[in-house]
Amino acid sequence: QLQLVESGGGLVQPGGSLRLSCVASGFTLDYYAIGWFRQAPGKEREGVSCISSSGGVENYLDSVKGRITISRDNAKNTVTLQMNSLKPEDTAVYYCAAFMAAVNRYLCDARPEEYDYWGQGTQVTVSS
Repeated sequence: QLQLVESGGGLVQPGGSLRLSCVASGFTLDYYAIGWFRQAPGKEREGVSCISSSGGVENYLDSVKGRITISRDNAKNTVTLQMNSLKPEDTAVYYCAAFMAAVNRYLCDARPEEYDYWGQGTQVTVSS
């Protein structure tokens, strides 16, 4: 069974940091592009960051550039989202997602409809 599991969410004060992890089971992430998305109450799901299957391409939402870094460790079947200088507007449920990108290993996409597998989400709350 192909599964993605996120962890690392929680409550943090403005300016604080969190490290989200996405671990795959039932398949290896080597040939999958991975995206992190978030959805706040009453808002549409938006792409936060994505990383190509090669790891050579990373994209970021403009509002998180310089504060958030995506990385992958294929040996651990894990993709990580390091979030620093968090703001209240970063509050949302964060999801990781995957789509097969074995042919074009430099493909990365911010559109949720392009992704085939999704985790259950982890809540991030930034509040004083």
